[in-house]
Parts: sequence; C-alpha cells; structure tokens
Amino acid sequence: MVEDFSSPPRYRETSLPVANEGEVLLQVRAAALSNLVRSQANGSHYSSPTTLPFTPGIDGVGIVPADGSRVYFISPRAPFGSMAEYSVVSQAMTIPVPANIDDADAAALGNPGLATWGSLLGRAKFQSGEAVLINGSTGIAGKQAVQVAKYLGASRIIATGRNEEALAEVAALGADETISLNQPEDSLLPSFRSALSGVQVVLDYLWGPSAELLLKAAAGHGSLEGQPRIRFVQIGSISGNAITLPAGLLRSSGVELLGSGLGSLSAQQILQALNAMFAAASAVQFAIEVDPVPLANVEEAWARKGDEQRIVFIP
Repeated sequence: MVEDFSSPPRYRETSLPVANEGEVLLQVRAAALSNLVRSQANGSHYSSPTTLPFTPGIDGVGIVPADGSRVYFISPRAPFGSMAEYSVVSQAMTIPVPANIDDADAAALGNPGLATWGSLLGRAKFQSGEAVLINGSTGIAGKQAVQVAKYLGASRIIATGRNEEALAEVAALGADETISLNQPEDSLLPSFRSALSGVQVVLDYLWGPSAELLLKAAAGHGSLEGQPRIRFVQIGSISGNAITLPAGLLRSSGVELLGSGLGSLSAQQILQALNAMFAAASAVQFAIEVDPVPLANVEEAWARKGDEQRIVFIP
C-alpha cells in the first residue's frame, strides 16, 4: 500500500476486491517494478493517483480463479493495483499469456514491451527496412528496443548510452553502431549528425541534454528539397524533464516529435502491441534479466538502485 508519497509502499492487509459487471477478479502471480510504477508511487508521474492510500502496480500476470486461465492484464481498477495477492480489472484489459513464457518473465516484459513495441508499432508506425536510433539503449527497455527493432526488420540500429560495458552488450544484441554519451558536446554533435543520416525513427528513453543535442543535430538550413522525415518518439525522461527546443529547429528539419506512454496510446493500442510482443516472445527469446522478489519484501526491494535487472514481485 502507498500510504504517503514520501515513503516506500508497505506490506499491509486489505479487503479482497470484488469484481463488478464486466470485470474479473485475478489471483496475481507476478507484477514488475518499473520506473513508471515508482514514479506513480512517489506522486511525480502525470498519471499518479490523487487519492491515498492505494495499491501500486499497473500491470501483471494473473490467474482467473473461475477457470484457471492465465492472463496478462493492465490498468486494474483503483485503488487495487497489481502488487497484491488479488486485483480486479476489466475483462477487456486482459490478454492470454503463451504457455511457454513463465509468470515472472511475462510480467517483466510488459512495461518495456509498452516502451518498445508500443512506441515502434503504435506511435512510430515502424516499417521493416527503416533505420532506428535508440537514445538510452543500456537500460532494460533500451536493450529490448534493440532486439525488437532487429526482429521487426530494421535495416540499421544505432544505440547510445553511457555505460561502456552495457554498450558492448547492446552491440551483441543487434546494434550495428554504438555511440558513447561520455564525450564532449563538440565531439558528440558531429557523431549524432552522421548517425542520423538515413535514420527514419528515433526512440528516446532519456530526454535531457542528449535528446536536446540529437534534435540540434537534425536541424536543417532551409533546403528547398526538404529535410528527410525523422519520427522522434519520446518515451522516458531519466536525464531530465525539460529541454530547450528552438522553434527554428522544428521549422528547418524533418523532425516529427511524438510521445509514447499512457495517454498517447489507447488501452487497445497497448494491448495490440503487447499481443504482438507475446506472440514474438513465444517463438524468439528476448534477453531480459529478472529478479523475482516475494511481495512481502516490497520495502527492501523498493530501495534498490540500478537498471540491470527487472524486479518482479511474486507471491
């Protein structure tokens, strides 16, 4: 339960939810701790609940007690989040989980799946053969984005990040080129300009200074032929919530600035993207590190730092 926005959620007893018409009561088997859920729980996200207390968690994997079917679900009815033994959700907000994907892996794939499959298919309208630049590729979602872009037929994948060891891992996952963000702006700007040549889609998981510089690299000089289109999809903001964006940059470039997240994608678009993800994941294993943690240990797990493994709460 989130009892106040300044403290981690606490393990508490609460009443069993009751399903209304059109809803289903789920016995939760796994719920992943994402940056989105952390932000909602500390009150900093635009979708944070406004009424306390509440149970955190926007998605998970659960069992329908009535028939034993196993589903992935999103958007439980407030205040019943997914980080509980039982939750309640609209039947329309559930999709089946393939039998060969276990509970924790399915839950771990969900949020980065929204950040990758939802961004590429739902917002960027990615087409096989296009080139993709992934800004912030060394986190869980960024690594999955490299794998998904490769799976969907990207002709070229450029990946950025600060962690040199993680960048090497990203290259092994399918990135054709990597760019370290640990360099001065006067070196990084020409690298970005060169990398953007021929790129149709940018997935940005960072915002902040690196995104600002990427957009600067895309600026034109009034070409009468017009600048190539670049669908720049903003997904995460761990490097900052605000940038400087000169008006002339947008007017002189082919940049089409989009956002991807709760609100810019409908629930049905999210579920369609995640259906595609689970179908692919049942045939091709996408690398993701999972750290299963008993739900009773929520306070200790909440305090952990790092983005190498996805914490997944289990019974």
